[in-house]
Amino acid sequence: EVSQPPTITQQSPKDYIVDPRENIVIQCEAKGKPPPSFSWTRNGTHFDIDKDAQITMKPNSGTLVINIMNGGKAEAYEGVYQCTARNERGAAISNNIVIRPSRSPLWTKEKLEPNQVREGDSLVLHCRPPVGLPPPIIFWMDNAFQRLPQSERVSQGLNGDLYFSNVQPEDTREDYICYARFNHTQTIQQKQPISVKVFSMDSLNDTIAANLSDTDIYGAKPVTERQPILLTPTGSTSTKVELRGNVLLLECIAAGLPTPVIRWFKEGGELPANRTFFENFKKTLKIIDVSEADSGNYKCIARNILGSAQHVISVTVKGNTEIMLNVILNLVLSPGEDGTLICRANGNPKPNISWLANGVPIAIAPEDPSRKVDGDTIIFSHVQERSSAVYQCNASNEYGYLLANAFVNVLAEPPRILTPANKLYQVIADSPALLDCAYFGSPKPEIEWFKGVKGSILRGNEYVFHDNGTLEIPVAQKDSAGTYTCVARNELGKIQNEVQLEVKDPTMIIKQPEYKVIQRYGHVSFECIIKHDSTLLPTVIWLKDNDELPDDERFLVGKDNLTIMNVTDKDDGTYTCIVNTTLDSVSASAVLTVVGKNTLKLYDSRTVFNYSRPNPPFDLELTGQLERSVELSWIPGDENNSPITNFVIEYEDGLHEPGVWHYQTEVPGTQTTVQLKLSPYVNYSFRVIAVNEIGRSQPSEPSEQYLTKSANPDENPSNVHGVGSEPDNLVITWESLKGFQSNGPGLQYKVSWRQKDVDDEWTSVVVANVSKYIVSGTPTFVPYEIKVQALNDLGYAPEPSEVIGHSGEDLPMVAPGNVQVHVINSTLAKVHWDPVPLKTLRGHLQGYKV
Repeated sequence: EVSQPPTITQQSPKDYIVDPRENIVIQCEAKGKPPPSFSWTRNGTHFDIDKDAQITMKPNSGTLVINIMNGGKAEAYEGVYQCTARNERGAAISNNIVIRPSRSPLWTKEKLEPNQVREGDSLVLHCRPPVGLPPPIIFWMDNAFQRLPQSERVSQGLNGDLYFSNVQPEDTREDYICYARFNHTQTIQQKQPISVKVFSMDSLNDTIAANLSDTDIYGAKPVTERQPILLTPTGSTSTKVELRGNVLLLECIAAGLPTPVIRWFKEGGELPANRTFFENFKKTLKIIDVSEADSGNYKCIARNILGSAQHVISVTVKGNTEIMLNVILNLVLSPGEDGTLICRANGNPKPNISWLANGVPIAIAPEDPSRKVDGDTIIFSHVQERSSAVYQCNASNEYGYLLANAFVNVLAEPPRILTPANKLYQVIADSPALLDCAYFGSPKPEIEWFKGVKGSILRGNEYVFHDNGTLEIPVAQKDSAGTYTCVARNELGKIQNEVQLEVKDPTMIIKQPEYKVIQRYGHVSFECIIKHDSTLLPTVIWLKDNDELPDDERFLVGKDNLTIMNVTDKDDGTYTCIVNTTLDSVSASAVLTVVGKNTLKLYDSRTVFNYSRPNPPFDLELTGQLERSVELSWIPGDENNSPITNFVIEYEDGLHEPGVWHYQTEVPGTQTTVQLKLSPYVNYSFRVIAVNEIGRSQPSEPSEQYLTKSANPDENPSNVHGVGSEPDNLVITWESLKGFQSNGPGLQYKVSWRQKDVDDEWTSVVVANVSKYIVSGTPTFVPYEIKVQALNDLGYAPEPSEVIGHSGEDLPMVAPGNVQVHVINSTLAKVHWDPVPLKTLRGHLQGYKV
């Protein structure tokens, strides 16, 4: 019901590359009261969408849909778009959204001559992919679509070319094919196959060898060892410029026989710990999150037994690619009040600040006598309702810009209480009670609380009054129950609301389960007798070793107890009684120990029976091998007069954890085959264990091994957290995936973050072999949205969920004010102070030191 200027809630990215085969959707969503209307500009001028039949705007939205799939051409809609959301209170604007269709051109036709190379010589196969938007991902495969093997001797460079430090006879083939994958259009283009023939002196017959001179292309000299020379980069020195916060990639690939080994050094310093990684068989040096301190000379040395070659790369790291724009907060003011909008921007070079009002540069916007611009601040004095508007702060430098909207809403509104009338609160005695009084009004209302219909105003240390109107009773007692009245008043009116508080007795376990020792095949019972508030309905749950009870009719759950019949060895463990109500939960635990021998002799008048563990299963066989499943079968061993109740199947991952066996599943004792679910990129072996009432058999001999194919990761890291360790950083941590969870080689993590409640794009880095990443240069104690996504050589895991973290804290900016002392008697004094404003805390308030 309250008027509010527009706020942009969703918009397309600034650099928006679209698939030219699909409809173009340019997002612009906004909220406001009354609901805003929307308009667009294209390349700086008004864009009349009604004149283009291919364009529609979604109802109650500013989002544009350009119909490409029905005859439109994506190229015709390239340009710079900006959305404006407007209502009677002002106008908010989106970023400039640059629309560019993705391009995946075909390779230019070219005649490729066969490569005839002498054994031991170096070779470079050029890819030279077509220029696409965005640039394609390059990889080499053969005619059967199998990746060509790479090693220290043969590897792909950063430019996509395939480098051979020295060729061997096995390199001879006619299907070296360079592929370019264009992700936006999900297309793959391939170059014509390249033929390589390696001539070995041993394979030349005497007739051919006799006709070759020393300078012939095939050469008549035997294979000789050679010292290294650099194939890339060329020369002895080169330069590289990178931007702060980016990933630095340096590359050295050398020819030589034997194959040279690459080593990296930084002149006059060490390679940065925790940020340095080696890729492509150490031919690529990767440093993440670079800063100006990483500038300097980096030397690569290629060495074999005959000598070495070296190259020095002079690296310069320049200023931020980003501008750090602190949040500017919306202002809600009453007529006659003062206020300020502040836009703080950090960057290198220092960003330039410019202001707009309702999307128009403030220098040419309609004048407002209550407004004064002072650099990065707008000062408002004695505002009136006509002063309502949306202001835009544009912070820019040579690397880009950031745009933030903030509104000034001048309102004259009597108080309103948003908490429902007669809301019932229930708490347990001796715990806190929080009674809400959510309110709104302009000027901001004063809040007072009363107990009872004609009670006096609540004051004193037994209550805490929160800025949002909530009344807190830190330790509620039975006599705290009753009716509480919240009153909100400002100069335009007064309103009140009543809520009810009930205080309940706590739930208690008055007879707890006790430690028990029981012989095998006996019966045992645990007690759990409770006392609870008569108005609360308790539920009792029993657990074994913090998990559900076995699905077994031997376990009998009564009102006040748990009984286990015919106890066996597997019943050993900790049993827990948990009592839950809608308001509290209590628990108590006890341990059960089962005693007895593994072999038991039973006699009758004629025979002695020996009962013991079963013999291990044998003759394991794998059939029906699929990418995600396999069938395992076996032959049971002798059950030794005690029927086999179940089989336990375990697996070993010879690729990631050789020698370690993990539980896979179990099946009934009547079953000798099982269909097993598998994970990608695991070298499985299986073994089977038989179980009867006496115990478990020895494990069977392992089955044959089965290596499953690689795939994208199925899951992302868990326990993602973001906590600052310094006032200007954010430390992002996560629990890394286990080896078998990688689903393929090249496991890495894409770490992304952006400041919460700011129209900001995600910043991302890709890291490997770590479970922590430090974001530097953050504002002090602001919330961040964080996500960590797993990826491997085949692609990404599903989109991860977001978590909220905070950058580092700093000391509070101000001390409490208005400190007062009232001496009550010779041993008691009462101290009072005003709470510190939240915006000055710069951290979570831990308390006050008096």
